[in-house]
Amino acid sequence: MDGLDLDGLERVNAKFHAHTGERREGDLVWRIPRRDGGDAYVMLLLEFQSTPDHWMALRLLVYAGLLWQQLVSERRLLPDGRLPPILPIVLYNGDPRWRAPVELRDLIGLSEASPMWCWQPGLRYHLIDEGAFGEGELEVRDGLPALLFRLENTSDPGLLSGVADAVLAWFARHRGFDAARGIFVELLSAAMAPLGPGVPVPEELLEMRNMLATRMEQWLLEREQRGEQKGRQQGETAVLLRQLERRFGILPDWARDRVLAADSAMLEQWSLRVLDAAKLEEVLA
Repeated sequence: MDGLDLDGLERVNAKFHAHTGERREGDLVWRIPRRDGGDAYVMLLLEFQSTPDHWMALRLLVYAGLLWQQLVSERRLLPDGRLPPILPIVLYNGDPRWRAPVELRDLIGLSEASPMWCWQPGLRYHLIDEGAFGEGELEVRDGLPALLFRLENTSDPGLLSGVADAVLAWFARHRGFDAARGIFVELLSAAMAPLGPGVPVPEELLEMRNMLATRMEQWLLEREQRGEQKGRQQGETAVLLRQLERRFGILPDWARDRVLAADSAMLEQWSLRVLDAAKLEEVLA
């Protein structure tokens, strides 16, 4: 990377299309000038799907060929006339973890001992699997990608306050990232949605952080109350099942299923009926 001029990074309007014939807006290509002359290219594919693409290496080989073909047509080659290097990157944020081969030759049904092996095409891509990074590993990284991964991987709302503080601290240390700041406002808004459905979300990070702290207190209280209510209902269910078995013997599956699915009001009503009912059906009618 020392030989690349990252300040000259430029988005390329590559003429690539998916196998469906539709343009994939998530597939990005950047040109990076090389200090020794010529360019290098980074191909970034964003995968927001629930199942990893087993044929990703093959897809990237096709994209690399199309990019090189375009560069040849536009005469954007190295000073010595050779093709510029390409770095293929796959950014994946789905579940489960990525298990697809990252090297094209792993997809080819041929032994490396075969005389034909040396003629097989080769391509390897760099995989960034967001879900494979632990929270502790991301916390020690000071950069927007780590903050992005923490936001997208936060399944426990209790951790959102800490992530929001980290986002605020980063933008306080780095001025001039207004576009990125807007993206993180949207990400935090999406992450906060389960805490307060229908509640308007502020458009500033600091206001959002203060609102998040308030909503977290309410959410934790509501979660505690739900836990207590669930515990009481489980106790009522267990008591009623014991009463029914003591009165009518071993319960059939349909009766046990109805009791387990009942709410607190119904459990209370059935617990009163069990005192006078002559048959199980009269209790659970």
